[in-house]
Amino acid sequence: MSKVSPIIVIEDDEDDQFLIQQVLSELRIDNPVNLFDNGLQAYEYLLTTKDHPLVILCDVNMPVMNGLELRDQIEDNPYLKQKSIPFVFLSTSNDPFLIEKAYSGTIQGFYKKSVSFQQIKANLEVIIRYWKICLHPNNVSGS
Repeated sequence: MSKVSPIIVIEDDEDDQFLIQQVLSELRIDNPVNLFDNGLQAYEYLLTTKDHPLVILCDVNMPVMNGLELRDQIEDNPYLKQKSIPFVFLSTSNDPFLIEKAYSGTIQGFYKKSVSFQQIKANLEVIIRYWKICLHPNNVSGS
């Protein structure tokens, strides 16, 4: 088995970054967490890393490159698209137009950010545990 895949968190709010890290720590998730303040930083990392991230947890509204723009850049890049990295939006918005626009591309979920620590924890536990047990070519041994 290869090394543990990183979880990519793209969030411009430092309080939300801290909260997500606290939840993952409390859930005893052993994957490293790579934090980015905007989509452009994450995109540049994804283009240059040999790592295969477990999942991308991404805010929608951010400066420089927002989550929808990042998702589009990933879909338009053959190298990144073939990695099939699960992409999940975490947003304060539950605007039906925004949700429809998000699902017009390849994403695996859209979650409204909760104000409850326990609800955030429950949501992230479901997301992370699901992707940890999902088989992918980069996490299966050649038996």
